[in-house]
Amino acid sequence: MECKKEGNLEECNCSYPGCSRKGLCCECVKHHRERGELPACFFSEKAEKSYDRSIARFVEENS
Repeated sequence: MECKKEGNLEECNCSYPGCSRKGLCCECVKHHRERGELPACFFSEKAEKSYDRSIARFVEENS
C-alpha cells in the first residue's frame, strides 16, 4: 500500500516542530500507541497545542 503523505498533510493538525512522522499516519499512530497516547488528530486545535496527547486529556476534552 502506497502512503498518501501529501494528502495526509492537508488534514494533519500536528504542530510539533520537526516531527518526522508528520503525514505518515501509520508511523504516527504506532509512535503514540507505544507511549499510551493518541495522535494530534484526535484533539481540538487548542488541546493539540498543549502537546498533551494523553488518553486522559482526550477523555477530559470530550466529556
